[in-house]
Amino acid sequence: METVESLKRRIESTEDLQSVVKTMKTLAAVKIRQFERAAESLEEYHHTVEMGLRAVFQGGGAGQVITRAGTGRVPGSVVFGSDQGMCGQLNDQVVGHAMAHLEGLEAGPGERVVLAVGERVRARMEERGQPVEESMAVPGGVQGIAPKVRDLLLQVTAWQEERGVDRVLLFHSEPLSGASYRPRTVELLPLDHAWLERLRKTPWPRRALPLFRGDPQALFSGLVREYLFVALFRAFAQSLASENASRLASMQGAEKNIEERLAELRNRFHQQRQMSITEELLDIVSGFEALSEGP
Repeated sequence: METVESLKRRIESTEDLQSVVKTMKTLAAVKIRQFERAAESLEEYHHTVEMGLRAVFQGGGAGQVITRAGTGRVPGSVVFGSDQGMCGQLNDQVVGHAMAHLEGLEAGPGERVVLAVGERVRARMEERGQPVEESMAVPGGVQGIAPKVRDLLLQVTAWQEERGVDRVLLFHSEPLSGASYRPRTVELLPLDHAWLERLRKTPWPRRALPLFRGDPQALFSGLVREYLFVALFRAFAQSLASENASRLASMQGAEKNIEERLAELRNRFHQQRQMSITEELLDIVSGFEALSEGP
């Protein structure tokens, strides 16, 4: 049977664990908002890039702009997950979503080019029979996203030039309300022709079109690169927000379990303490009676 002192030590250690969980929950909530703001901040920049593309289309260079349609024969995929644990089913869900999509393609597992962002998602992809050629660490904060995006753009360029990759898919999680999220697929390349056609046909909001010099195709390529930067940055930010949303949900569940455990330990502590007090009183009474019955 546990003693009062052992129960007291267990209560103290459980309270310490509760404090750690509360701290992690607070940090996760703060990070969710940081990454959500980072994703929201891209909207104005994305609008500026679209305006630049419209200017190229409507400023006399539309006929010279050429985009290639991907055949999908050599698909490239980027799967965003986590490096750290305690984030619930996030990695399992995004991998399940990615594999369901990839298995619908004509290319087999050995023909697909896959990059994993996060060691945990890489391990789960390989467990599902999908080889992962490259991996990348998850950035620790908002400031670390831009360098990772630049590295990923270089990797995509290398895929196109060295491997003939003509289609690139992104699989990541996007946050919903509160601590919820869902997996999402984004077709990064080839560019959406319906989107480009809409930009081409949308009237310029002012009377005079902006002027530009140089090769329209070079300007178009530069703007497309910025568009890809925005898309990849958003994928990183939304994935990180989802990771922390999942961690927040896990910490909320852990906190509830700890509270229930504490209530149980405290109840047992009070019962054991009462039993000890009762035993001591009985010993005192027995001693008193023994002395009273003296010779």
